[in-house]
Amino acid sequence: MVFAHRQRQQRAKEKMIAIQTEFEKTLLDVEKEIREETLSFVGKELHDNVGQLLSLAKLNLASSRPEKIQEGKILINTIIQEVRGLSKVLNLEWLEGYSLETFIQKELDKLTHAEFCSTSFESSVPELLLTKDEKLILIRIIQECINNAIKHARPKHISITIHQQDQHTCIHLRDDGVGFDMQARGDGSGLINLKKRMETIGGTLRITSSIGNGTSIELFLPNSDT
Repeated sequence: MVFAHRQRQQRAKEKMIAIQTEFEKTLLDVEKEIREETLSFVGKELHDNVGQLLSLAKLNLASSRPEKIQEGKILINTIIQEVRGLSKVLNLEWLEGYSLETFIQKELDKLTHAEFCSTSFESSVPELLLTKDEKLILIRIIQECINNAIKHARPKHISITIHQQDQHTCIHLRDDGVGFDMQARGDGSGLINLKKRMETIGGTLRITSSIGNGTSIELFLPNSDT
């Protein structure tokens, strides 16, 4: 009995080590992916937004008309603010000042401002209390879900809701896009990766989709008191 008990203890210890190792690996991967995506975003903003503002400022400042020179000065101040904002985005420490709810709203606002599709966000629960690492992994999962909808679903509307479901908090992402045949696709590598990432923070992921009926993704997080 003592030997069997020690074996169970050893197996439990090995399982905990494996879970911690997987969590640390997931965290490193997520940080790398977010930095790469952030750099891509910053590069696009510098080219499309800041670059255009600089061109306009140059044209206005080259004018001999006082009102145009004043417009150029205003544009320069705008450019300074834009660059300062981008420099903050490059540092992942900005996450500490963001709640998950604020991040979700900002991600959806990007789609709305780009006129890609309409969006909505609702939460019926108090602000989620997450560690920085849990927040980082959740943020990346949500980003991947939104990116998949952008690339493949061709939706007219994307919605995200946060609500209580049984003993869990559920983050529910839905789109009204083309959907896909789950039987034909099965668990692709992308979906398996998302599920594994949810498991590292003690959560689960459920996806439902069919051709012509959009896609529903539910992220379940255990309540802290359960």
